[in-house]
Amino acid sequence: MKETQKLLEQLPADFFNQFKDGSEFQLFMDALFKRGVEQMLAAELDEHLGYEKHGSSKGVNARNGKTGKTIKTTKGTYTIQVPRDREGSFMPQLVPKRKRMIDKIEDVVISFYAKGMSTEDISRQVNELYGVSISNGTVSNITERILIDVEEWQQRPLDSVYLIVWLDGIVFKVRHNNKIINKSIYIVAGLNTRGHKEVIGLWINEQESASFWSKALTDLRARGVQDILIACSDNLKGLTQAIKAIFPETVTQLCIVHQIRNSLKRVPYKTRREVAKDLRNVYEAKDESTAAQAFIAFESKWATTYPYICISWKNNWDNLTHFLGYPLEIRKLIYTTNMIENLNRNVRKFTKNRTMFPDDGSVIKAVYLAVQHVSNLWTKHINNWSVIASQFLILYPTRCQIIF
Repeated sequence: MKETQKLLEQLPADFFNQFKDGSEFQLFMDALFKRGVEQMLAAELDEHLGYEKHGSSKGVNARNGKTGKTIKTTKGTYTIQVPRDREGSFMPQLVPKRKRMIDKIEDVVISFYAKGMSTEDISRQVNELYGVSISNGTVSNITERILIDVEEWQQRPLDSVYLIVWLDGIVFKVRHNNKIINKSIYIVAGLNTRGHKEVIGLWINEQESASFWSKALTDLRARGVQDILIACSDNLKGLTQAIKAIFPETVTQLCIVHQIRNSLKRVPYKTRREVAKDLRNVYEAKDESTAAQAFIAFESKWATTYPYICISWKNNWDNLTHFLGYPLEIRKLIYTTNMIENLNRNVRKFTKNRTMFPDDGSVIKAVYLAVQHVSNLWTKHINNWSVIASQFLILYPTRCQIIF
């Protein structure tokens, strides 16, 4: 910015008086922009060849004329001259080959796409804002490159240890074999040893199963995850078995909130408050022994009227009550899947305008962009990090190295 200011100060005082009106000034600025782009491309070629124009060649490669290229920018559409070399090895960085947009146009397109706009709406909006005409196909091509980012992101190395992971799925309608079916995006978020939340995995699948979760968790292990201390989820099909197979030392905690909702959904309104109060004595107990006594009292009172509630709690008792063995600060993090449900709500905000996706790739792109947006907000430690970190160090002295 300082260099730009110095250049402006070097202009004659009456320089701008030569323009009769705004249109003439705009024509000058367009010509200046076009000339600037061409000069920068020429400088790139100089560096590539190793000598400036009219200088002595340092090899067999040399300049080989120019070719016209139309580019689109936030300033409008321009036809520029791109220099070439004899070997065809020159790859300009400012305007890469097969790319016809510079400036922020592509960023704008991707931003609109992330907010759930259709390709047609994006094309129209870009034209209205910048006067640049781009086809629906061009918009699709730009967003298609997101899949490259997704692939790199899905393969990136992960930490060796995560203190907590949360797992959940979101259902979307997707066209598949000329039919519209439900498919789920499964998301895994983790609390790392630095006290930050991060999304560590994202997959699309039609059905939950132990084999699917085994594959997903094996993927996490292949990317460097060696240990997970606590895994929190709704009662996802096959998940607990898969965790025990891949990470046998991991504590699996089922979401208490989901368990309560499932318990109460068939209870008549007139008795719902009383049943909920008695269940509260179970999950708000100070320890598992007290919780077991409260459940015995609940069972003796309600087993005849609502046997399915008692059966469900009995069948899942171990995975429902693990949180009672932890200090209060950790309990708050693991007895519910609120963390990942908040993430899912934000994903829904970005995808709510799309009632159906044409293919798996379009779902993955939309969810990935939403996840990136939310992840950018996760810049601070979780609340009470110093206390929580100390508690994990006491509970798992040999399995985690906390980074304060």
